[in-house]
Amino acid sequence: MQTSDRDATIRQIRRDVFLSAWSAGAGHLASAYSVVEILYALYFMDVLRYRPQEPDWPERDRFVLSKGHASLAYYSVLSLAGYFGRELLYTFAQPGSRLGGEPNMLELPGVEATTGSLGHGLSYAAGTALSQRLDDDGAKTFVLLGDGECEEGSTWEAAMIAAKLGLNNLTAILDCNCLQKLGTVANIAGIDDWPARWKAFGWDVFEADGHDPDAVADALKAKPNEAPRILIAHTVKGKGVSIMENRVDWHYRLPNPKQLKKFMEQLDISEEELRACRQHS
Repeated sequence: MQTSDRDATIRQIRRDVFLSAWSAGAGHLASAYSVVEILYALYFMDVLRYRPQEPDWPERDRFVLSKGHASLAYYSVLSLAGYFGRELLYTFAQPGSRLGGEPNMLELPGVEATTGSLGHGLSYAAGTALSQRLDDDGAKTFVLLGDGECEEGSTWEAAMIAAKLGLNNLTAILDCNCLQKLGTVANIAGIDDWPARWKAFGWDVFEADGHDPDAVADALKAKPNEAPRILIAHTVKGKGVSIMENRVDWHYRLPNPKQLKKFMEQLDISEEELRACRQHS
């Protein structure tokens, strides 16, 4: 995909995130915006092996969104990848919708794991990678974690067993935006050296600018050694809307009327689009 097309698609994902949340009157905007380029690289830069028209294809790669509250970006990407129609996006978090606040594998094609309760995604992904290795079909598993989420002890239990088993078909991606719901990760958990921590658990570690799709894709395509891998993707929470970037208070809320003008300006959203998406609610 050409750079201009790539930029347009990434911009569309951010627009979808906001319009979907606006139609519902709620959503984790900032958490979704920090992972947009990561998801783009996975699905549109020949990283994941998948078939939208055959979502249960046995030899597909698996992707687990462990930080399930970033679902708004995930839904947009799945729609753009061809798993379902885009009109479904504007039913987000509404009664009877298949698009919940967190992804549900029983409701939506392309979703490989039901997530939302933080700290479980890596365990699930490790089990999936082990199953793939036993099947010997060359399939891989990717899992996207939040840095705040890594305060959960189950994450490190999974990290240990994945290294012990040598699951080199397992790749974790750490959305390292340094913020969580109530403050900075460094202040709350006292963790500021992620590479050393993951290396100590026996993982191969890569780092990249999480908003550079080329850097993300290159890291994810690197030939594995005999250990599981993690890409520490340095990101900005709320990336794409200046008043939301690196702000703890934007973890879960929508803009007020004054702030809405800034969103519309920076995301190129019209009054007509706002009215149209609310008509679906």
